[in-house]
Amino acid sequence: MGLFAVTVFRLVYVQVLGSGEYVAYGEDQRIQPIELSGGRGSVFDRNGSDLAISIPQTTVAADPSVIADPAGAARLLAPALGMDEAEVRQALSAEGRFAYIRRHVGDDVADAVRDLDIDGILLFEEQARFNPAGDMGRSLLGRVDIDGTGLSGVEAAYDGELSGEPGRLMVERDPSGRTIPAGRHQIDPAVPGDDLVLTVDGSLQYQVENIVANQVHATGAQAGMAIVSDPETGEILALANVALDPATGVVGNTGNDLAVTANYEPGSVNKLITLAAALDEGLVTPDDVVTVPSSLRVADHTYYDSHPGELTVTEILAKSSNVGTITLAQRLGEERVDEYLRRFGFGRPTGLGLPHEEDGHVPDVDDWSGTSIGSIPIGHGISVTALQMLYAYNVIANDGVYVPPALVKATVDEDGERHDSPPGDPRRVVSPVTAAQMRDMLTQVITDGTGRAAAIDGYAVAGKTGTARKPQPGGGYTDDAGQYHYISTFAGFLPADDPKLSIVVVIDEPTTSPYAAEVAAPAFAEIGRHALRIMGVPPMAPPPRGPLAAEPDRVQATPAAAPATVPPETTVPPETTTTLPPPTDPAAAAATPPPDPVAGAPPPLLD
Repeated sequence: MGLFAVTVFRLVYVQVLGSGEYVAYGEDQRIQPIELSGGRGSVFDRNGSDLAISIPQTTVAADPSVIADPAGAARLLAPALGMDEAEVRQALSAEGRFAYIRRHVGDDVADAVRDLDIDGILLFEEQARFNPAGDMGRSLLGRVDIDGTGLSGVEAAYDGELSGEPGRLMVERDPSGRTIPAGRHQIDPAVPGDDLVLTVDGSLQYQVENIVANQVHATGAQAGMAIVSDPETGEILALANVALDPATGVVGNTGNDLAVTANYEPGSVNKLITLAAALDEGLVTPDDVVTVPSSLRVADHTYYDSHPGELTVTEILAKSSNVGTITLAQRLGEERVDEYLRRFGFGRPTGLGLPHEEDGHVPDVDDWSGTSIGSIPIGHGISVTALQMLYAYNVIANDGVYVPPALVKATVDEDGERHDSPPGDPRRVVSPVTAAQMRDMLTQVITDGTGRAAAIDGYAVAGKTGTARKPQPGGGYTDDAGQYHYISTFAGFLPADDPKLSIVVVIDEPTTSPYAAEVAAPAFAEIGRHALRIMGVPPMAPPPRGPLAAEPDRVQATPAAAPATVPPETTVPPETTTTLPPPTDPAAAAATPPPDPVAGAPPPLLD
């Protein structure tokens, strides 16, 4: 009787009191979850245009334990999938209970596989990434892998925000572990990640990419980069990177985000910092006159100047006087030159957060050589990125305040609620008075100095040229054939008296001319014209021309070339970081100028 009571109690417990526990146990044995990649948020430009989106596509998979005849199933599946039969048979014969066969197939392929009705073949939806604008913004946006994980660019930098919660495919199996064809199959959909609204303007991005590609093609260069920003907010409006594909000879968008990953010696665009420091420290005023000899010996190197004489500080900048700039740097001293370089943001990350961003290199003062006080103030013996250089110019445009770069305006959550990104922390670098003085001086670089090719009708433009010899991997500045290679930069902003846009253009190894006045300044002007129109900046009356002497005709713009074809891919890998080797002799770049094309003329500037 006791045994009977125990048996009855056990039955009641199993069937009534403990039924839920045993049902759950049974389901745990039969129901096997397969994780599906999470829905990925979209990326939009500042106007809401699609830059990167995820679209549901069907993935074909299998439970190999159910496939009774892998060879026969492969013969049926391979033609429908457009795959090699042996490859399909290998997947169907794999160990385990799940194997991908082909992911992200079109609807026609999915329908053909579904019609075959093969036991053990699974079809389910995954999110596939597409860039509606094609190759535009390739390096900036980056790419994802097959599972939707960001690998480069914005996709990697904001992977956490864009990635959603993964879903699950629930599959019911028999006691032998095989999928039950008529059993329970349930998909718990993935939760999408946040959408990103970038600061970039898609129309401007397209124009900038084409202008830089055309200029690289026209000048026979290796690569080019350009950035457009709003100096007041720090927002990046366009960021383009193009490169020559050595295999095809075609210039096109590259996956390498050169504007943030490539260190280079900036040359004379760096004079902005030296002169701003001298003004801010009260050592000179824009109208002070400095005696500039044709050459200056610093330690064991001689620096040359193509415009010797009695020059005002403004003329030193407008004529890009090497010796004049070095003279002011010597008055500042090593410590203050170093201090201002770092104040302007050199030698540290900008905080933009894109993958593989370089910090540039500013040597510690204790490591300076005897010639460093000559080379560093004119942009040699240090390295920067194009992004760092543009935001140094933004300091002057923004009344002496550094505003960090911004790339994301807002995020939009799954409920459609927009969350604006907080602004970066600004910091004062120079006084408003110094910034105003420098804006006036940089305007005269355009009206009367080396930057005339950057002029834009109806607008006052402020900016500076810079041409630098590139250090070579073996040390020094000449290659194995004894030849120099150049990198040319133009940085500036407009309208000069109320800056709304700032632009930097860098052309790497031009062959038609080394001078930034000829290869970078014209591209700056063309980008500026498009940016002013797209961003709706009204024209302003330009300031009157100053008394400075005109530069030689060689600074005029080169004729525009036929548009370069932008291919969908290049051979440059998206994760590559390009860092030029540090110079073994920092003074060598400025010690001996290149041959002058005009017989009997003074040595020309590297601008």
